[in-house]
Amino acid sequence: MKNRIIIKRYAQGFVNSVKDKQEFTVLYKQLTAFENLLSAQEEVKDALTSRFLTVTKKKEIAEQILEKMEMEKKVLRFILLLVQNNRLELFSAIWKSLPDVWDETKGISVFEVFSVVPLTDKQKQKLTEKLEYLEKKPVSLKYKIDPTLIGGLSVKKGNVIYDISIKGNLMRLKELMSEG
Repeated sequence: MKNRIIIKRYAQGFVNSVKDKQEFTVLYKQLTAFENLLSAQEEVKDALTSRFLTVTKKKEIAEQILEKMEMEKKVLRFILLLVQNNRLELFSAIWKSLPDVWDETKGISVFEVFSVVPLTDKQKQKLTEKLEYLEKKPVSLKYKIDPTLIGGLSVKKGNVIYDISIKGNLMRLKELMSEG
């Protein structure tokens, strides 16, 4: 719980420093490159999150790495801030949350759409238009395949799930039959 709050605060702080979607896209790609580095080279991650190295030494290591990666100043400062505050172990979670925090800050509703098979572009467009009409604001849809569905869709926004799948309909029918 505490980490979730910290992750949200760092993500929100980063998003607040970005002026527009174009800049966000550039910076997010650089953060993705850093995430890929940490994932691919465990020894780098271990050194930057080590409790045995001083913050000064960890910052030196991070600066050397980031200099070679040619990062923008905002990305450089953000990563060094995480190193300085001994929060780099949260980097992956912060990085993953950034697109959602960006959308939330810009007033865009985020939905997860589950289906058995990938939706066509036409189906995605129609679903986007319908949800934007219902929400009365822009929406961002994240598509996922759920092989447990028989057919139809399951749409999730936050903790609310709109189940319009065959599986969901069968479950409701089962409940009605068991009630008598």
